[in-house]
Amino acid sequence: MAIDELIYRIKYLRNPSVVGLDPQLEFIPECVWENINGSGLKAAALAVRQFNFAIIDAIAEIVPAVKPQIAMYERFGADGIAAYADTISYAKQKGLIVIADIKRGDIASTAEAYADAHLGRVKVLDQEYPVFDADFATINPYLGEDAVEPFINACRKYNKGIFVLVKTSNPFSGQIQDLPVNGAPLYEYVGKLVSKWGEGLIGEFGYSDAGAVVGATHPAQAKRLRELMPHTFFLAPGYGAQGAKASDLVKGSVVNSSRGIIAAYQRDPYKQRFSADQFAQAAAAAAGDMREELQYLEI
Repeated sequence: MAIDELIYRIKYLRNPSVVGLDPQLEFIPECVWENINGSGLKAAALAVRQFNFAIIDAIAEIVPAVKPQIAMYERFGADGIAAYADTISYAKQKGLIVIADIKRGDIASTAEAYADAHLGRVKVLDQEYPVFDADFATINPYLGEDAVEPFINACRKYNKGIFVLVKTSNPFSGQIQDLPVNGAPLYEYVGKLVSKWGEGLIGEFGYSDAGAVVGATHPAQAKRLRELMPHTFFLAPGYGAQGAKASDLVKGSVVNSSRGIIAAYQRDPYKQRFSADQFAQAAAAAAGDMREELQYLEI
């Protein structure tokens, strides 16, 4: 089971954290650009790739997983998508679990194509080929069960996992997710659906390959969802730069930090200790500090 593999690595490293590989050009120091030939979008994508590889090298023995956000690569076109694919491949070579942050949600045939590309295989004539081959993907359930089912099928067939958006970390998530449905907020209804979808995918630790995105910035709602979803592992964004603290987290979570790690050299207290040329070392230091803060979070 994909979720078991993630939990094994969390336990081995005593670290329930995931680093969001969401590179923005302002995060990439001059020392990276100096080694890039070319210009324009191609040069930007190459810089992102080199930046990511250095970060991965620095954190691979500290964190169990990384989460590349595909939008940060798509903005650079085809070269950016190549950098995204290379980032996933390199992270897996280093033993990291990869959560593809794609937030896909579309009608069934389109969802099947997304599932094939990001988690499964694409059949060409009589051969099947992996494309991005991530371990998990984030999914938007707004179109309903038939848009999620192809990803569930990929989980079963290819030993993969998903994290379904339930209660997200952004400030205005409540405009839709908190709307009342049969006397309870919508996110509770969605959470119950996710639990149902994952009933046949439960591993040895009691959690399902169908997980949920539950923002750490909403601790009361997360606590309630943990009560409703005892067999659902949570991906918890919002830690660090978005303001969530260790005390806001619930058991059974893998906790994301993006710019707080990959841009640590630009932020206190790391910018006093590390130069721009030491961006990867700063990321490792920040990841290590996050591990210390989270190592007692109950799985």
